[in-house]
Amino acid sequence: MIQRIEIALSPKNAQSETFIKQQVLKKLHLSNNQQLVDVIAVRRSIDARSKVPVVRLLVDAYIDEAYIAPPSIIKQYSNVKTAKKVIVVGAGPAGYFAALQLIELGLKPIVLDRGKDVRERRRDLRAIQQDGVVNPNSNYCFGEGGAGTYSDGKLYTRSKKRGKIEKILRLLVEHGATSDILVDAHPHIGSNKLPKVVANIRETILAHGGEIHFDSLVTDFIIEKENSGQRTIRGVVVNQKEEYFADATILATGHSARDIYTLLYKKQIRLEAKPFALGVRIEHPQSLIDKIQYRQPKREEHLPAASYSVVCQVEKRGVFSFCMCPGGLIVPAATSPNELVVNGMSLSRRDSPFSNSGMVVAIELEDLTHYNHKTFEGIEDPIFNGLKFQQEVEQIMFQAGDGSQKAPAQRVVDFTKGKLSNNLPSTSYIPGVYSAPMHELLPNWVSKRLQKALPEFNKKKKGYFTNEAQIVGTESRTSSPIRIPRNSVTLMHPDVVGLYPCGEGAGYAGGIVSAAMDGENVAKIVADFLA
Repeated sequence: MIQRIEIALSPKNAQSETFIKQQVLKKLHLSNNQQLVDVIAVRRSIDARSKVPVVRLLVDAYIDEAYIAPPSIIKQYSNVKTAKKVIVVGAGPAGYFAALQLIELGLKPIVLDRGKDVRERRRDLRAIQQDGVVNPNSNYCFGEGGAGTYSDGKLYTRSKKRGKIEKILRLLVEHGATSDILVDAHPHIGSNKLPKVVANIRETILAHGGEIHFDSLVTDFIIEKENSGQRTIRGVVVNQKEEYFADATILATGHSARDIYTLLYKKQIRLEAKPFALGVRIEHPQSLIDKIQYRQPKREEHLPAASYSVVCQVEKRGVFSFCMCPGGLIVPAATSPNELVVNGMSLSRRDSPFSNSGMVVAIELEDLTHYNHKTFEGIEDPIFNGLKFQQEVEQIMFQAGDGSQKAPAQRVVDFTKGKLSNNLPSTSYIPGVYSAPMHELLPNWVSKRLQKALPEFNKKKKGYFTNEAQIVGTESRTSSPIRIPRNSVTLMHPDVVGLYPCGEGAGYAGGIVSAAMDGENVAKIVADFLA
């Protein structure tokens, strides 16, 4: 018999399996002939709403029977070396989980990624951190594992409608992630551990007959036109010379592959403009966020670094925190020279003395009509207005500096008053920050909304609005400003047979888990299409 119960524990007692079992026994009221065999955690969360934070633990109590672990997913894979081929463009979570699902369904994935494997990527990350040198194909956004690998590894998603996330989490655990992610309410791997998990996924794909090619930038699509006018994708061209052919192509290139959007446009493959968000990174001392969230002078040693989420409406636009990184670092996330983009990340222990979060303003299509006649890579179409705006802000931030990846920053209260900060607090951002009028560098209508929102957040989180915190510019890659349309049933692009837009770059996901789920879902549809 299995009985599910919830118990509330102090953070210290939540570390003790013996204590947990004792509390479970107290709730069960077993008869003399019954025995508690196993206690399996189902969900764990921290409840800081009361004066004293507690850990809420949901468990399955196995009475008179033992827990049987589910069978390994990987061990059920067969070898697909000679099976039908499917091209997967992009080795991020959408691309890699699509590849795993294809293998499970008996199809051979050929994964092509413009960047390098996780180990080789590190050299390029070091170059941008220490020397300000941006490799357009290998950086915090591009390369094996995608943007999430070296920018935090958070696994939380609200996108339950895409399907159950348990399989995604189990596959991550089978590839080396800690089993804690199966039960934590806000699971997190960390950028120090996720690269190894990603490398293990690569080995699984290769061991079962798939192919993975790095330094392989897709520069063209091989499309045939039928007499009926119908177009079908037959393959892709890599690095302007090498051709790959397959029965279907999954396009999972991530939210920053701007060249893919221009390529699609030039091939007359339909695109759509979509809303997104843009703003700054806001950085506080982690001890201050802990004090606000836990209401303790000093965080109890068994509690993790506190996180937060804030949102409000200002002049009909949402202003909200995004990708919050407790105990984290701010990192340079530009994908081209002469632009400045920042993002957040944290290691598995989340033990940095800093807390950072994106603090962004919703950008709607009607906000960008003044870009209608500006060009992006020679293209004037309003579909590209979001990219034009995004790039313009990133270049303004870069031009305000000294030609390095040093970022403009301003103390929070000074920003709301339109006052240049005389000095700046310490920062986690390795290239460094310098005092700048962020209220002038940001677009006026973005700046004004942030200036009104920041004091508003202090009403619920006393102490949040402070000059101990600073904003750093700019957080602009929250999501893609462009969607690649697809049929809601077939998930295929309406203009090209066999082309499957997927993940964040196509506009259908917003993080590691949602992208991975979209990759799985698209792979299942591809298998049906090729059956």
